Amino acid sequence: MNHQTRRLRYFFSGQNFSDGVRITVSILLPAVLLGQWGHFAEGLSISTGAVCVSVTDTPGPAAHRRNGMLAALVLVGTTALLTSVAALNVWTLALEIGVLSFGLTMLLVWGARAGAVGTAALLNVVLLLAHPPALADAPFHAGLLLLGGIWYAGLAMVAYQVRPYRPAQQALGECIHALARFLDLKAKFYNTATALDEDYRQLVAQQIVVNEKQEAVRDLLFRTRQIVNETTTTGRRLVLTFVETVDLYERITVGYYDYSAVRESFGTTGILDDVARLIRHVATELDHLGVAIQTNHAHPGTGPVLTAEWDRLQARISALEASSAGNGNTLVLKKILVNLRDIIRRVGNIRRYFDEALSAAAPAASRAAEHTQFVARQEIELRALGQNFTMKSAVFRHAVRMMVACLVAYAVAETLWHGQHNYWILMTVTIMLKPGFSLTRQRNTERIIGTLAGGALGGLILWAVPWPEARFAILVVFMVVAYSFQRTVYLVTVVFLTAYLLIMFRFLGLSYLGVAQERIIDTLMGCAIAFSAGYFLFPSWESEQLTDYMAAALRANLAYLRQLADRLAGRPLTANEYRLLRKNVYVSGANLAAAFQRMLTEPKSKQHHPTETHEFVVLNHILSSNIAALTGTLREAAPAVPPFPPDSRRALTSAVAALSKSLARIAPASAPPAVELAAPEPNISVAAADDKLLLEQLTFLQKVSGDIGKVTEVLAG
Repeated sequence: MNHQTRRLRYFFSGQNFSDGVRITVSILLPAVLLGQWGHFAEGLSISTGAVCVSVTDTPGPAAHRRNGMLAALVLVGTTALLTSVAALNVWTLALEIGVLSFGLTMLLVWGARAGAVGTAALLNVVLLLAHPPALADAPFHAGLLLLGGIWYAGLAMVAYQVRPYRPAQQALGECIHALARFLDLKAKFYNTATALDEDYRQLVAQQIVVNEKQEAVRDLLFRTRQIVNETTTTGRRLVLTFVETVDLYERITVGYYDYSAVRESFGTTGILDDVARLIRHVATELDHLGVAIQTNHAHPGTGPVLTAEWDRLQARISALEASSAGNGNTLVLKKILVNLRDIIRRVGNIRRYFDEALSAAAPAASRAAEHTQFVARQEIELRALGQNFTMKSAVFRHAVRMMVACLVAYAVAETLWHGQHNYWILMTVTIMLKPGFSLTRQRNTERIIGTLAGGALGGLILWAVPWPEARFAILVVFMVVAYSFQRTVYLVTVVFLTAYLLIMFRFLGLSYLGVAQERIIDTLMGCAIAFSAGYFLFPSWESEQLTDYMAAALRANLAYLRQLADRLAGRPLTANEYRLLRKNVYVSGANLAAAFQRMLTEPKSKQHHPTETHEFVVLNHILSSNIAALTGTLREAAPAVPPFPPDSRRALTSAVAALSKSLARIAPASAPPAVELAAPEPNISVAAADDKLLLEQLTFLQKVSGDIGKVTEVLAG
């Protein structure tokens, strides 16, 4: 199976495509069926309710999805009645838009899903502006909207009841796919033709994706009672496979070396090409496993082939060591070889997902409680809303920004532009305006380009395909594509959404040119309002948030480094404690890298030391990788107690002090007090050969920590 075939299988077996099909069916069926019976307007109202509730149906545990859809149903029905009353007067309608745009945006205080519920209700208000029902018809119209929402929610929950493990399989498959891409990027570091700076940029960008996918799987698995209690073989396999995947990610991450020196020493021998080739083959095998898990089909695996290729690489390194081509120093190549052997072994462990002989014994009762430590809790507390009624709150500032932008959009639509669908201006604002300027700018650009391209595509279809049946078939395909990419590639969604809307309006008897012109003008107006609000009204610049992300990354690495010191001092650490520390390191590092990438999309004048920030991101990644490498070595050596001679202890103490000082510069108020490292246990033995290697590794950690300190001096200046 080649790369393109795997990508297609990932797409068609993934959660996004499943959701795209479900949304399309829930929208089309009511309108088409009732239209056949002469009740198209009622069918369209039911479809509108389905569209609104679908906004809240984001990936996650079934209970959270159900609660989100129920909350959306309540708000959709309530806002439908309020809008019908407010529409009697232009001023009361403006008041309603202002109050609801602010209040519904404030729901973000309780997390992304609660924010999606607010977006669904606000979308319902905007769509009602097209044809507000008469006051006498308001209850009936609200009932139709609720019926549409119930119809969509029913479809979603029935699909889950029929295949309860399907969302977890899809999420886990996508997680492994992202990890395979991460491993494939590691192969570039052994290619002398690539620039290391660009290699690091791509690797850190993919680290963000891997972290997002892992968090999605972690949330889905450990919040789903049926899976986390592991009462079935499938549930156990999902949990064990994910744990193995996270451990594999650690092994891939710890494979850091001085790539400049490696290239200089071995670039002419050809051995690095063999290393890169084996890494790519392992990444391909991992990608095949991801497809197999996502599609729930067995994969025979190519373990023996990879093992044979590893043996050939080992023979080449041994031959190189015997010659003078490698300058007699192949220790780094042996380290790479050992790491690759462990990666191949762990990829083989993931294949145990298909092992029917997996033990069916139930785990200890405390297992579920242990899993819940790895997911963040988001409680719905009313006091959180009150605590955010301050200009210091990013959510409050965004809510004010949204309220002003919506009122401006409504005023423009009512006074300056009297198009048949001028509510599109307000809709564009509600969709385009995001809490951060960088995302607002990106979405505006994609919206404008996508609208123009979608208008051209829709016109081409209407010109080239005169048959109604063929047009309808194309409309269905365009809908599926549009809703399948709405969470991943927004530009694709806009292109096909615009095209299918133009085809749909043509079915309703409207002129293509008139609708296209109005769509483009309304989009440009809405984007201009959203962009201006994001830039001028309490703007949120990523450079202002980066300090918090840097401090979080430093705190996580400090805790990670101290657990290493405890291990070296002979003090044990439970597996779950270590995994929690490791998770915090990966999450904080990915959040920092994502914030940095967003900053780069902002105006140059708003970027704060981009070169030094990039250096900080890379050094943070190198530091955590090397701490993990040392920790992994100690875990493999357990239960033997490692040597911890004075020189090594001084290097580790210096590294901790340097990180603490950097944290104090970045965030003085949150810097923890200095903590003495644990003294070695009296039973520690000393082995001279191990001492030297340990000292070299800890000295490198000391150097990286010092480099981070130099960068923070510039950033804090």
